[in-house]
Amino acid sequence: MKIVLISPKSPLYRYKGGIKKSLRYQPLTLTTLAALVPDDLNVELELIDESIATIPENLEADIIGMTVITGTARRSYDLAQAFRARGQFVVLGGPHITLMPEEAQQYADVIFIGYAEKTWPQFLYDFVEGRHQHVYRQASDFDLSQPVFPRRELLNNRAFLTHAVFEATRSCVHKCEFCVVPVAWGGRQYRKPIDFVIEDIRRVGKKKILFVDLNLVAYKSYAKELFERLIPLDVEWFGLSTVLIANDDAMLELMARSGCKGLLLGLESVSAESLKSVNKQFNASVDYRQLVDKLHRLHISVQGCFVFGMDTDTVEIFDETIDFVLEAGIDLPRFSIMTPFPGTPLFDRLEREGRILTTNWELYDVQHVVFEPKHMSPEELSYGHRRVWREVYRYGAIYHRLKRAGNFQPLAITSNLGYRYYGKHLEAFDRKEMG
Repeated sequence: MKIVLISPKSPLYRYKGGIKKSLRYQPLTLTTLAALVPDDLNVELELIDESIATIPENLEADIIGMTVITGTARRSYDLAQAFRARGQFVVLGGPHITLMPEEAQQYADVIFIGYAEKTWPQFLYDFVEGRHQHVYRQASDFDLSQPVFPRRELLNNRAFLTHAVFEATRSCVHKCEFCVVPVAWGGRQYRKPIDFVIEDIRRVGKKKILFVDLNLVAYKSYAKELFERLIPLDVEWFGLSTVLIANDDAMLELMARSGCKGLLLGLESVSAESLKSVNKQFNASVDYRQLVDKLHRLHISVQGCFVFGMDTDTVEIFDETIDFVLEAGIDLPRFSIMTPFPGTPLFDRLEREGRILTTNWELYDVQHVVFEPKHMSPEELSYGHRRVWREVYRYGAIYHRLKRAGNFQPLAITSNLGYRYYGKHLEAFDRKEMG
């Protein structure tokens, strides 16, 4: 039996267009699903990530599975229809399928709702025995107590910045209005055994590694043990955290000792009013500049993420953000447009208010305006967003930020040049007609 697993991409991120390869890390979804295939089924596996490869026109498989986010739903559905028209068996899973199961059922033979660690192997046995269900749901007692080692070798490692990508925890305990995570998977965080995480790192054998956990420090006792266990490995790691880490100097120092060299922080906005409007007022309790300075003193770089278009935002937010990013010395800033993903409280509120402009899911890539902002026009939001990308990634601005951060490491320079390319490409791409 042959199974092909596909990660479709929207036009912005598809192979030979969009982000350069140097900005990509190998995702874990397909390689984890591959590892979950039972050995006794004698399956031939092929993995296709559309950010690094094209899908063959004559693709043959007994089962074609696709993982779907909202921005790739249109592409995924088009592919699914084409595959099924040829008589091929299609299964769909991922965040968008979990949020929009009734929509997804129109395009698939089987859909998966929620995490698939248990339901994916169950489906494969059912399929072989000719008694599969049409919907598989994450069990209420789901946990990550028995994880599997991802089959990283099944994707072209040379096409990514790194394949040394790891996950210790999954999901998030916060309930931000715009986030799909609490809606799709609930308000708890799942944790893998630390022994497993350490062994996974040892097996890959790289000295620079990336954690993709949404909030690695949500449970302090777990995080503390993990960081202590990382120290003997002598690795340099990059990960994600909320800004609340600012309140725990001991944890910050432990992170630095464990090899942390960079953190992605969801700063979201320089406006306290905007943070409150999306139920992320806990960010407003932190002095961003002090936090950035703390991290820089510990030689930890900052990837700061900002969102434009919140209900209290005016056109002044763009210059305010540019000024902060330059003055604080954010090593690698990233910007997005607030996007009301279906199923989230934000989508429901904006739909009630009649402010959703389109449900063309291909535009739900956090780089397009899909709703009516409150204090500016859609065109002003789109232009301001692109202008911020352009301004903070001018060569002079890159030099200023990295000098302020004291960070002229090769990775910082390369990443900034990659994001400069991304920002310029984004502006060109945004002028194209989207169907």
